[in-house]
Amino acid sequence: MTRRPTALPHQHAAAQTPQDREHGKPETPSRRTLVLAAAGAACSAWGWGGAGSAYAQTPAGSNPNGASALAPPDTAAFRESPELRAALARFAGSAVPVEGGVHLDIPELVENGNAVPVTVRVDSPMTATDHVVALALFTGRNPLPEAGEFRLGPANGVARVSTRIRLATSQKVVAAARLSDGRVRTRHVDVLVTLAACVEG
Repeated sequence: MTRRPTALPHQHAAAQTPQDREHGKPETPSRRTLVLAAAGAACSAWGWGGAGSAYAQTPAGSNPNGASALAPPDTAAFRESPELRAALARFAGSAVPVEGGVHLDIPELVENGNAVPVTVRVDSPMTATDHVVALALFTGRNPLPEAGEFRLGPANGVARVSTRIRLATSQKVVAAARLSDGRVRTRHVDVLVTLAACVEG
């Protein structure tokens, strides 16, 4: 008598095979699919468009124009607030901030705003005559726009900081770098938060 092997628990969650599709077996949704579905529901609730919106219908990575499929339409959530502009002006001093020259690594879509990982980096030789003096992070809709400021110098060797920030809701995140010659460079990313930090106790 031949003993039929018992399927392991992880085998029940295997991806759908061509034979499954042929027999009409439903595919198990992936974690990414569930997250995007939640984001789509949030977009509908916030008035960013329902089933007919480009955001709801465009699959991730399939935008024919090359733009990020996760980027929602321009809304008040991602416009620079007066508090954000004032905070950035305090950091820049007499310099005029210029977009570019700063690398801001932060997820564009996050499930939980309580601890969002972020890395800021500037390509700088970090010498005595050419280095980054300070790096700063600002948020557009947090109660306080200043999320953090880091002082640097030639001794650091590289102009790079990594940390975690709290996002109260979907908003614009700005990284700024003040250089030793007085220039200020910036980079911004619009971050969509499906579960805002203020929701959890």
